[in-house]
Amino acid sequence: MANQDSPFHNLQVEDNPVLDVTSQELTLQQDLESHMQHFRALPKDCNPVEKAKLQLDIAECHLGLDQQQEAHDWAKRSLEDLINHEEWQLAVDACDIIYNSNQDDSLIALGNGIWLAITFPIDPNLSVQMLHHVVDETPDDSDGAAVAAMIAHYLAETRANEQDHKNLTFLTNQIIAQVAKRHRGIEDSKTIQTWIKMYELDEIGKLLPKMALILDTIVEGNWWYDRDSIRERLPIN
Repeated sequence: MANQDSPFHNLQVEDNPVLDVTSQELTLQQDLESHMQHFRALPKDCNPVEKAKLQLDIAECHLGLDQQQEAHDWAKRSLEDLINHEEWQLAVDACDIIYNSNQDDSLIALGNGIWLAITFPIDPNLSVQMLHHVVDETPDDSDGAAVAAMIAHYLAETRANEQDHKNLTFLTNQIIAQVAKRHRGIEDSKTIQTWIKMYELDEIGKLLPKMALILDTIVEGNWWYDRDSIRERLPIN
């Protein structure tokens, strides 16, 4: 029986965040080594998509280890094959890694990724994540943040499955509220609705051309694929 008078009676052992981080880094390092072994063993005539996926796995490990230049380079290497083989969601994943690698072409990657995320019905969680980056990157009084937030909400509403719909639309509503507060100091839901109507933010036919202009500004002509060629292959163009 424990001594109630012991100074250690109420001692609680807490998780050590340093140890947790070290453990996480160790796991990432082991994963990276495994992926690299697999990559080095690939035959020269391997499936290019398999190779690109492996490059993306390597990039994700580097990013988790805060090795940003390496993450950028491996993700960039994967991108051409992913686009050529119409692996649109993985291509957006690659753009997201490049963006988060904080290199010179970070914003260019963001713009390229968002165009694909809007054009193709990929996982709306990823699309919302990409558009949220625009909100983070733009000044408080920028209309661009409002456009990005509303398109994110539209994609959540129209593309999320039944399981994800509630949580994802809750998130996009929070983003819209954040932008409304930044943009015009609006906090109550009724005034937010008035703000949305005033700026025609609920009309997707007007939002998409505005988003196109924003992406052109972000990318500055540095498109990493032929958008016209992609449009021609769409069921409706």
